[in-house]
Amino acid sequence: MNPGRIRPPAVAGMFYPGEPEKLKSMLSELLGQEVSPDRAGAKAPKVLLVPHAGYIYSGRTAARAYASLIPFAAQIQRVVVLGPCHRAAVQGIALPASEAFLTPLGSVRIDQDAIAAIRALPGVCVHPNAHALEHSLEVQLPFLQTVLGDFSLVPLAVGDADIATVSQVIEILWGGPETLFVVSSDLSHYHVYTDANAIDTETIKEILALCAEIVPEQACGAFPLNGMLHVAAQRHLRPRLIERCNSGDTAGDKSRVVGYCSIAFDEDSDRAEH
Repeated sequence: MNPGRIRPPAVAGMFYPGEPEKLKSMLSELLGQEVSPDRAGAKAPKVLLVPHAGYIYSGRTAARAYASLIPFAAQIQRVVVLGPCHRAAVQGIALPASEAFLTPLGSVRIDQDAIAAIRALPGVCVHPNAHALEHSLEVQLPFLQTVLGDFSLVPLAVGDADIATVSQVIEILWGGPETLFVVSSDLSHYHVYTDANAIDTETIKEILALCAEIVPEQACGAFPLNGMLHVAAQRHLRPRLIERCNSGDTAGDKSRVVGYCSIAFDEDSDRAEH
């Protein structure tokens, strides 16, 4: 692997601990004991919606979703992570030029075959700057490294992209039980606690109804989320709320909060086999 084509961590030491042992300790605490599925005939979720704030704010909400993957670690070989662009203006979907993403826990190789399969699509481009400082994708990786071990990554930084662009990419990469999708998004931003709870309650209702009309004021990852909700409706996925909170419930005050939730989307067993 070419060292010059490895994307180094950009927010280690800020959004999560930069020292490997401290990071491992924090993840162990957040994830808790290994859990078995508590649903009859449970299978791995096909999609997880998780937040991307600093771990002290949203880590426990994200961890509840990631812990549900532990029984299926041997099955999941590839993870497609879609998150919003915070640092660069992008029209469409930005692919990395990297061969791997690095975190304090080691490197995660990028699935170059998957990148090649979508790079020529309308609205898709290679845009290294969109990935260089982007935290919405990076903060998911230590969780995935901890619960899955070895896997390949397809990191997609989604800018101003329409539903058709996002859903086409998702469909091409859909795969089988070896492929997990992670949509990275927080909810409302900087409202007082009670107002934020009311706004987020309505947004969560829309997500659970597979309504692909979320706006950025409701969720900063609205563009990747709407594309996924469209596909979820077409494929009859079943969403279930795992956890919700906001920064006022964790490490922030209640005068200006950010909302978080984790939601799993399950495939219908019969449909998934056809």
